Order: sequence, then C-alpha cells, then structure tokens
Amino acid sequence: MSYTANDYSNLLGMQGFSETILKNHFTLYQGYVNNTNKLMQLLDKMLKEDKAGTPEYAELKRRMGFEFNGMRLHEFYFNNLGGKDSPDDYQKLIKEIEQYFGSFSQWEKDFKATGMMRGIGWVILYRDNTNGRLFNQWINEHETGHFAGCAPLLVMDVFEHAFITDYGLKRADYIGAFFSNILWDEVGKRIK
Repeated sequence: MSYTANDYSNLLGMQGFSETILKNHFTLYQGYVNNTNKLMQLLDKMLKEDKAGTPEYAELKRRMGFEFNGMRLHEFYFNNLGGKDSPDDYQKLIKEIEQYFGSFSQWEKDFKATGMMRGIGWVILYRDNTNGRLFNQWINEHETGHFAGCAPLLVMDVFEHAFITDYGLKRADYIGAFFSNILWDEVGKRIK
C-alpha cells in the first residue's frame, strides 16, 4: 500500500502565509510522501532478496523514520492550520491545558518559547496516552525527540522552510501568524 499526498490547497490565501511559501511547503511534503513510498518498496525488495542483514538495508530502515515522520508531521501541521475559530470554543481542551500548565496563557507562553529555541525542528503539544498529561516538546529533525506513547495534538513546523521566505529570521512573527491560523476544531478532535 502506497501513501498519497493530501491536497492542502485550501490553505492558499491564509493570512500570514504567502502563496509562494505554502506551495514550496506542499512540494516539500510531496517529497516526503514520495520518499516514504520509495523506501517501502526498496526495503520490501531487499527483504525478498534476502538482503535484510546488510548495512544498506539498515541505513534505509533508519532513513524510513525520517521520511515517514516528515510526511506525517507535515500532515498534522497542515491539518491544524486554516482556522478562524478560537480556543475559547473548546472548553475541554482549555481545561486540560489549565490543569497541566496553570493557565492557557502559560501554556501559550511555553509553546511559543519552545518554538523560539535555536535550531530546526518541530514543536508539538503532546498528550500522554497513559495518564493524559500534556507536554510541549521540541522535536529535532523528524524522527528524534518524540515522546513514546504520546499523541500529537498541535504541531508547529519550525524548520526555516516554514517561515524564512515570508519572515526572514523573524521567527516570532511566524509563530504569531501560526497562532492566528490554528484550526482549534482539529486540535479539539485530536484531544478526544
């Protein structure tokens, strides 16, 4: 079974995100989908040819996490964008955030501060599936730093490709644009 890239053209025209940056980002995402499919085919072929014990097979297996997570994290990211709603409409979400961060504003402050950390990666609001605890977590690359057993609720891309064309080095301005476009309805569905 192959993966197919989702169509996110509905995000074109979103305030704070130029058409250029979105189309470039969609193309990058398509590359992760394509590479995930290629790696699955190569790994399957190598397994059938009894090459599973080779260094080449091992390196492709390692690369699979990068490509697959690059695909999936972009899907979470694009799916939680395009909103005009308010987090106030999602009292269950706000109550959970307040339980673990003290207040919604403290959570937002922590999420934004995490996004301002030097480096490339992702910021993810996670829920621990074991006890419901919420965490804001920095993810390096795509496959490094994920909390095992936790579900992503809100995903923000902080690789330069997500903002540098529109904002240069003003990452805080990009984060502000991201927050003004969060589709809280999608985050609310993920928390159920």
